[in-house]
Amino acid sequence: MIEPAEPTQGNGLSGMVTLFLAGDVMTGRGIDQRLPHPGDPRIYEPDLTSSADYVALAERANGAIPKPIDFNYIWGDALGELADRKPDIRVVNLETAVTRSAVPEPKRINYKMSPDNVPVLTAAGIDCCTLANNHVLDWGRPGFLETLDTLHAAGIETAGAGRAIDEAAAPAALPLPNGGRVLVLGLGSTTSGIPRNWAATDREPGINLLANLSLGSVRPIAQRIGKMKMSRDIVVVSIHWGGNWGYEVSREQMDFAHALIDEAGADVVFGHSSHHPKAIEVYRERLILYGCGDFIDDYEGIRGYEEFCDDLVLMYFATLRARDGALEQLAMVPMQIRNFRLHRATSEDTAWLIDTLNREGRHFGAGVRLDINNTLNLDCGKEPGVRTID
Repeated sequence: MIEPAEPTQGNGLSGMVTLFLAGDVMTGRGIDQRLPHPGDPRIYEPDLTSSADYVALAERANGAIPKPIDFNYIWGDALGELADRKPDIRVVNLETAVTRSAVPEPKRINYKMSPDNVPVLTAAGIDCCTLANNHVLDWGRPGFLETLDTLHAAGIETAGAGRAIDEAAAPAALPLPNGGRVLVLGLGSTTSGIPRNWAATDREPGINLLANLSLGSVRPIAQRIGKMKMSRDIVVVSIHWGGNWGYEVSREQMDFAHALIDEAGADVVFGHSSHHPKAIEVYRERLILYGCGDFIDDYEGIRGYEEFCDDLVLMYFATLRARDGALEQLAMVPMQIRNFRLHRATSEDTAWLIDTLNREGRHFGAGVRLDINNTLNLDCGKEPGVRTID
């Protein structure tokens, strides 16, 4: 059973490792236009022709956004949480190309950020960006290769994509301060909209793309992790899967997540693609995040899916036992995106998130409860669905 605890600090204290995980980070398009070094604003969408249009939508919804914003700006109140909690490793799913390429892939939506704006990622101390998603090749393979070069030059590790399949499928190895490593392996699924021709091959750069979510697809993952994993290593398997909207977790996804733990030795299954948080499960003391939701985006002012409250996002702080990777605590800090910046969520918005996570987690026996400082803690083994708000 996971009991609430005081906020846990990282740095290997008391034999624990704390990971900061966040869902989709989209620093391209409108956000790029407000950063210090905006790239070419041209986009090729059905209804809009300039990334500046997304700035206008956001300002119409919530007021003026400074121009330019500094590299810390978008992280807002999240920087204080990171400073207080001191996670050992920080991992996000970067859902944008980082390139000056002017040749887009033939898609409806294409994201890119100027390489000169990559300090926006180092400003939050991001250790690793997972890239196996449906936007990293938005500006073709040349733009993708520039993305890799830019991130690596900034000291940011990547997982889930590479110059050939061996690099794309290889876990990023992130050393821990007191020994051991966090191995981050990135996977993409066509269920999230990744084109099949984006798959990395022996000769072509691209994504570590799953053929399907069958148990047979787990075997090569297990073999690769088995060759690399050493004592006290923690394995995080990042997977971009499923649609953008809706809370359904399919039987296929559940079986695949369980097999990653049973067969491949995953300690955390870090799922994303949905624009809003989805259910959480603890399976054999291992954490499964079926969908972390967006974390940073330029969606303010876009209408059509208000019932999902996609402006409400979560910082996930997972504390694991260093010796075996078992979950000790999951703390979640609610934030709201406003003016392209993360703000602490209100008590009312936090209550909505609690109700939603409890409703979706009921099938998995996983609820959340409100702890100090408007933080949520995962609560397994008790009847979910009860929230306490003063």
